[in-house]
Amino acid sequence: MQIELTPEQNSFIDLGIQQGRFQNSEEAVQQALALWEKRERARIELFASLGEAQRSLDAGEGEEYTIETLPKLAESVKAWGRARLAGK
Repeated sequence: MQIELTPEQNSFIDLGIQQGRFQNSEEAVQQALALWEKRERARIELFASLGEAQRSLDAGEGEEYTIETLPKLAESVKAWGRARLAGK
């Protein structure tokens, strides 16, 4: 496969090579694709967890929080964190 990059992209890769971050342009493109793949996998996982959360809410398993109940939630999160830190 042959890919044509813009002059700006080529300059960016050349700079990375000059700085010693890459051995060659192929390595730079491989790293870029690896990062893109990682980001896409994280996005897919996020959407899957959102779907799971929505199913849980639809099943009545969630809790509703309002501006009035948020201070209590914040305190419980702080207490959980403190307990976890104390256990280490």
